Amino acid sequence: MSQHKSLQGPRGIVVKRNVLKRFERVELLKKRGQWKEGDRVVGLKKTEPEL
Repeated sequence: MSQHKSLQGPRGIVVKRNVLKRFERVELLKKRGQWKEGDRVVGLKKTEPEL
């Protein structure tokens, strides 16, 4: 379901998400040095999004 254009702000819908997709969590863990190649992608650690 989409949102009507009149309800959006000038930049469109801008919402801070607090839940990351799996590939986003893997990228974040790689940046932090908590991910090694070959690690399993199921059962990842909980991660907070960067601000």
